[in-house]
Amino acid sequence: MILRHVFTPADNKRLSHLCGGLDDHLRQVEAALDVRITRRGEAFRIEGHKAAAEQALQLLQSLYDNARKPIAPEHLQLAILEAAQQLAEALGARKPRKAAAVDETAAVPDSQGVVLRTRRADLAGRTPNQHSYLRHILNHDITFGLGPAGTGKTFLAVACAVDALERSQVQRIILTRPAVEAGERLGFLPGDLTQKVDPYLRPLYDALYDLMGFDRVSKAFEKGQLEIAPLAFMRGRTLNHAFVILDEAQNTTPEQMKMFLTRIGFGSKCVVTGDTSQIDLPKGTLSGLMDAERVLKKVRGIAMTHFTSADVVRHPLVARIVEAYEARTKAEQKKQAPAGGAPHGARA
Repeated sequence: MILRHVFTPADNKRLSHLCGGLDDHLRQVEAALDVRITRRGEAFRIEGHKAAAEQALQLLQSLYDNARKPIAPEHLQLAILEAAQQLAEALGARKPRKAAAVDETAAVPDSQGVVLRTRRADLAGRTPNQHSYLRHILNHDITFGLGPAGTGKTFLAVACAVDALERSQVQRIILTRPAVEAGERLGFLPGDLTQKVDPYLRPLYDALYDLMGFDRVSKAFEKGQLEIAPLAFMRGRTLNHAFVILDEAQNTTPEQMKMFLTRIGFGSKCVVTGDTSQIDLPKGTLSGLMDAERVLKKVRGIAMTHFTSADVVRHPLVARIVEAYEARTKAEQKKQAPAGGAPHGARA
């Protein structure tokens, strides 16, 4: 199918922002939607499958309407991701579906998704699994988010926490993660206790700064509304009226996971996030996240959301990288299966 479209009124600045340097934005749209785009001035020609060409046209029109200033790379990537997902849904509705990518325990996404209100911006899920994840967090006291990097597990959990704090639904936010090196030995870091553990907790700070702004985060720390600490510091505490997030939970042991989950008090919510494909524990050590997934999957009041590479909202290459590693892991497990090999993270 061939579609022809002329943007009117023609605005050269918007057209420049839409196309990007050397038409780089158009090339990204072509690659994501499997179409061919050519242009002359304000006139565009789109060639490809009917549904893909129509989706590409809608995407270009949407980008043009919002191209008063240069389009940020992350905004472009998210817009392309949404368009690709809508195209996949449209094509999937016309032929038998294969294995569903959506979390099997999740409810069907409603027409009006959850919207989180933060000081910086209003946020909402972008994929069916993200919508389900947000609903799970709102409707359950303990929620697990499992899946590869870039799927928004931690960022959305922090956004839910900030939203709950802004609405006075909780009195404080507590963020924690195990202090485990990613295959490196960092030795004895200099400085006081805060300076020693900061490198492990930096991703949590980054999410807070994005959602609340530096000044608001600083004031929240001063008032005791925000706390970031290594997992080891949770022992012996009871966390009431708090929104608690355990990040990088794949690097906990079963004992640590049990200790953490039993800290939850009245009026509190807990979110546990992790990626079982990136375990940094010593070889042969069982991951507390994998253990909890098996032990707690039927416990009432606990929800689990499983993300896939289809939920990655970072650079498109991240999704392809995740898929490549997943394919290799499956191939290795298939080879090891006859010989009785155990996957990483299982007890010897």
